[in-house]
Amino acid sequence: MTWYKGAVRLELQPESAQQPTIKPTQLIVHSIVAPWDEHRLYAYWKNSTSLESHFGLDFDGSLGQYLSTTTRADANASANRRSDGTGAISVETASNTSASDPWTDEQVAELIDLGVWAHQDRGIPLRICKTASDPGFGYHSLHASWSTGGTACPGAKRIKQFRDVVFPGIVAKAQKPATTPPAPTRKVVSLAHVLAAQHRDPGLPQGGATHKAEGLVVEDALYRAGLLAKRWVDGSLGTKTRPAVSEWQERCGFRGRQLGQPADGYFGKTSLTLLGQRYGFDVKE
Repeated sequence: MTWYKGAVRLELQPESAQQPTIKPTQLIVHSIVAPWDEHRLYAYWKNSTSLESHFGLDFDGSLGQYLSTTTRADANASANRRSDGTGAISVETASNTSASDPWTDEQVAELIDLGVWAHQDRGIPLRICKTASDPGFGYHSLHASWSTGGTACPGAKRIKQFRDVVFPGIVAKAQKPATTPPAPTRKVVSLAHVLAAQHRDPGLPQGGATHKAEGLVVEDALYRAGLLAKRWVDGSLGTKTRPAVSEWQERCGFRGRQLGQPADGYFGKTSLTLLGQRYGFDVKE
């Protein structure tokens, strides 16, 4: 599996189609040196020639994936230009503008989960890379050839966290005996409740929600579709959610009443049902 289920898929083109393939044998963590979430980072790389990574991690633990893990990500410099075709999975993490802050608890937890996946699904061995080509886990400044211009990335505090918390956490969690999780109960959302919330919630105080539990299900689906930032997944179907609904409707083939107008941003049975089918919930009237 080259796309991680725990991340929102925000595939970069033309990089995804044009860059060489790799066999990932390493995972390298970076700091962005900017307080950007996964959507802001996608927009930056989409509209620039900057060197991209496979993943982008926000302070709240939300994660975006921009390239398949078998596609070269240029941020790793020579780590992805080895003659044997091996390369590194790279993860950019949001930081302050001097990369002097530690990772948040949410970032640490997601880095551990991603590392476990990289080991179990991608075969990255549970060790810190001893050399620039040695398979395993590392951070950008660990080996000079991983950065042609020299760097202290991801910063002193984060390097200490990597060695003391993140990498030991990956090892501990990856080595726990596998357990079979209980079968999830499929959620049910009422179309009538969702429409009521869409009309009422924008007029409520900040965070006010008419049908919060169902709103959370819908907003989480919009987030996983790459249409809504995680910070707006609060159960309130307010003004931040409506543009995401409009984009989803357009993905489903709907348009505005007048030529050139966007879809209206209010769910109908078809668009909500398609969202549920794609992201795991059922719809009732």
